[in-house]
Parts: sequence; C-alpha cells; structure tokens
Amino acid sequence: MYKNAEDFIKLANQEGIVQTILKKEYEYFEKDSISVYEELYKVLSVMEKSTRHAIEDPENYRGHIIGGDAKKVSDCMASYSGKWVMMAMSKALSASEVNASMGRICAAPTAGSCGIIPAALFTAKEQLGLSTNEMMDGLLVASLIGELITSNATVSGAEGGCQAECGSAAAMASGMLVYFRSGSIEQVFNAAAISLKNVMGLVCDPIAGLVEAPCAKRNASGVVNAMISADMSLAGVNSIVPFDEVVQAMYKVGKSLPRTLRETALGGIAVSKTGLEISKKIYD
Repeated sequence: MYKNAEDFIKLANQEGIVQTILKKEYEYFEKDSISVYEELYKVLSVMEKSTRHAIEDPENYRGHIIGGDAKKVSDCMASYSGKWVMMAMSKALSASEVNASMGRICAAPTAGSCGIIPAALFTAKEQLGLSTNEMMDGLLVASLIGELITSNATVSGAEGGCQAECGSAAAMASGMLVYFRSGSIEQVFNAAAISLKNVMGLVCDPIAGLVEAPCAKRNASGVVNAMISADMSLAGVNSIVPFDEVVQAMYKVGKSLPRTLRETALGGIAVSKTGLEISKKIYD
C-alpha cells in the first residue's frame, strides 16, 4: 500500500492522513477503526499515568541511578525555556523514571525513549485543549512515522545507537505535533526529518547497561527537539533533505557506529570514571 513517505503523501493527499493509516490497518491486519481506537485508548491511559506518576510520587519511582528529577523540573519556577517546554521535560523525565523503577510505560517506540511521545502528547493536550479523539488521531500519525522508520531502518539502540531510539521518538512526536496544528502531510514529514537530523549520530552509552543515564535526560531533550522541529516546519522551514533519505542516512550512520557505542555500555559516558564507579557499586 505504501512503503515510504513519498508513497504515503500521494495517498494521503487523496484520502486523508488518518483515513490512509486506518485503511492499511484494515487491509494488512484486519483491524477496523473501532478496534484500533480501543487499543489507542488503552495506550493513552498508560502514557498519561507515566507522565505524572514520578512527579506526584517521586519517592516511589526511583531506579538504580535516577529519581526525583521530574519533580524538580516540574517545580522549577524560573527557566529560560518557558512553561510548555518545562512541562514537556518534566513529563518526559517522569516516564523515564517510571520505566527505571519497573513501572508501567508504553514503549514508544522503545522503553529507552518512552517519555518523548507521551510528554509531547500531554503537553499539547494542555496547550491546545485536545479531545481524546484528537489525541488518538495524533498517535496514529506518530505510529505512521515509527512504522516507516522501522520498516526502512531501525528503532533499536543496539542496532543504530540512540539516534535510532530517541531520534525516532522525536521524529514521531514532531510529526504528531504538526498534525495537531493542522499542518500538511508534507509538513508532518518535514518536521520528522528535521528531528532525526538534529540527533544524527547520537550514540547509545547507558551507564551500567541500564536505561537510566543518560537516557532520561535524552528523553527530556528529545521532546524539546520534537517541539522545535514542529515549530520550524510549521513556520515553513524546509528540511532540504526529504524524510525518506534522512531515514536511510540515519540507518547507515547507525551501522557505522562501533559496537562500543550501540547499547553495550562499553563506550561513551558508560566507561567514564564516574560511569564505571556507578556500575561497580551496582553490580559488586
């Protein structure tokens, strides 16, 4: 039906963005729109809880390394970033802390990047007054971008580095944010391309092999990446390189990264003096 953004744009301009996504769900998986939205509603519930639990109850959502940062950012009154960016960062950190404490999250598209899309989604809800149906349609748009990245490249940190995890999540979130402001399908993919380019080459170097540091803070920066990429696209800023080509470039870069920088905890900050000391404390 469609294999890349170029194919999808042609179909969506004839049939509509959400309608085209739902049509594929039915043709490939025999899921009607009712069953799709029922599943999305469940996803929304999990995402919403993950974005607030570590803010409301920080003591019960701590991992081996991280904990309490979501609450700190949420409570911060003075910032350069502004209200909505601070809100998004706190929500992204919350989901990451819930994940680190073995709480329930939605891997979107991975556990390591679980805070980016929910943070963007529920910040947009607050800012724009989105309805539940609008939020679910936004998730469909995010899933479309994730599907195309997965089928043409990878979202695995072990295969492509953190650019493939947090980068893909930011791309999914940025396209969703453009959709919420009635951007065109071309602008949706343009924002996603900008998001991926912004973190091209980002390595995956988890301290002690845990999805905590630097992962949580990359979720916070990832949602900000999504927000600024959406804003640029809506303002008419062009990615220059189209989404499909950016995805291929990301995949090639990921394949070029050495094994030490692909989720093995054998490179980057994982083998810094402090990183090794933390690892020793955890496992000795």
